[in-house]
Amino acid sequence: MIGTIIGAIIVGLIVGALARFVMPGKQNIGVIMTVVLGIIGSFLGTWISYKLGYSNQNGGFKIIPFLVGIVLAVILIAAYLGVTGRRRAHR
Repeated sequence: MIGTIIGAIIVGLIVGALARFVMPGKQNIGVIMTVVLGIIGSFLGTWISYKLGYSNQNGGFKIIPFLVGIVLAVILIAAYLGVTGRRRAHR
């Protein structure tokens, strides 16, 4: 159980960091929110990939769900920045 949680945090950190890396411009977002949105993107990417029929017949690293997770994390980060950016601009 603890290993699964730590694994999800590590994968979320990697997915979130890669999502921020591929996004243009500077993102005003903290590490914790990057990890949280990375975890959500990774989870949704895996879920959507398998719902659309992806199956990893060879075992090993699952690249398609990983890439879909990064794309979804980019979308989540952009949405987060869109919502919080407007609030911060009015202060």
